[in-house]
Amino acid sequence: MANGFYTPTAVAKEFVHLLEQELVFAGMVGSDMSGEFKKNGDTVYVRRQMQYLGQDNNLDLSSYTEDVTEGTVAVTMDKTWSNKVSIGATDRTMSFDRWSEMVVRPMARRAAEKIETSITALYSKFYHFDGTPGTPPATVLALANAGAYMTDVGMPVGGRLAFHSPIVGAGISAAIAGSNVQGRNKSALEKAMIGTAGGFDNYETAFAPTHTVGVATGTPLVNGASQGTDYATAKNTWSQTLATDGWTNSTAGILKAGDTFTIAGVYSIHPGTKVSTARLQTFTVLEDAASGASTGPASLTVSPPIISSGAWQTVSAVPANDAVITVKTGTGGTAYRQSLLLDPAAVTMVSRPLDIPGNAGLKTSTQSGNKVTVSVSEWTDGNTLAHNMRFDMLWGNEVLDPRRGLRLTS
Repeated sequence: MANGFYTPTAVAKEFVHLLEQELVFAGMVGSDMSGEFKKNGDTVYVRRQMQYLGQDNNLDLSSYTEDVTEGTVAVTMDKTWSNKVSIGATDRTMSFDRWSEMVVRPMARRAAEKIETSITALYSKFYHFDGTPGTPPATVLALANAGAYMTDVGMPVGGRLAFHSPIVGAGISAAIAGSNVQGRNKSALEKAMIGTAGGFDNYETAFAPTHTVGVATGTPLVNGASQGTDYATAKNTWSQTLATDGWTNSTAGILKAGDTFTIAGVYSIHPGTKVSTARLQTFTVLEDAASGASTGPASLTVSPPIISSGAWQTVSAVPANDAVITVKTGTGGTAYRQSLLLDPAAVTMVSRPLDIPGNAGLKTSTQSGNKVTVSVSEWTDGNTLAHNMRFDMLWGNEVLDPRRGLRLTS
């Protein structure tokens, strides 16, 4: 006798439940923040959090005001995942729990992997960078040093998260007592929890990103003085173009998106006090770059923008002409795993239902959980009498605030 629980609604609810159990990175970071969104087609726009200077030691504000100049971050809903299964007569004789375990859970796990991979692929937009390339961080001190860096540059202290590759996770778990979550039915997030150390809740994930350094050869220098910008110009992209030269001539991929570098004489500052941290500011390259002929020029799209004054100041000074550039990501052409150390507000994930047309014989149920929205459609093939179900998911994710994350290299 056929099992009457195989309805699109029941299956969609089960799929969402199982999928969210499999999320580690996406399960901890990001928030829909529907009230902050303005929608335009397949893109939603999120307002960037404001930052102010204020007036010191003078209660009279009659001649003082700060303009509210909001930046926005575009989150494009451009990621989909779909699958289809045929439910045979023997499948329908199984209990729903058995069918869920054999069919739905593996599918949910695969969908979760796609979500996790899409979010960790955002790593290249985080410009704060610490660690020694080629040396996996495996001590509480390494984490604490990264935490000190984050505190120096004004990141919130509470709620910090760290996501590590399995090999780094193994080293850290050997250095600390791992958390012990009781019960048999642990979620992936609970199983991934290594423990609290260095000011972070630490998690292990197979999807920690790997960065391959560009060619990164030559004697690179800043090409031209006065290459700063202002918040009004950079408020939406949080980036700018930097003219450089001295790279090896005519080389494709001289730097890759995600490569980081420092500039002599340009230090990070605390966003509140505007005082130098005595740490050279690290910049990330947002797009692959090639060098030209003769003097090895390369135009780099970099983050953060070089803002040397005002409420949104990012650095202690604009770089001088011919200031030395030092690549920090590692040896050219070499791959390094990256741990991601974040404030949860650094990244957002937005999931919305697909627009699935209805027609005779097609039944669709759309269900939303805490993180994802999934549609399950059911129909019967009139030629073969096969009972089919398809699963569809639409989402987008983006770095909302790159100031609130740090990459710890291995």
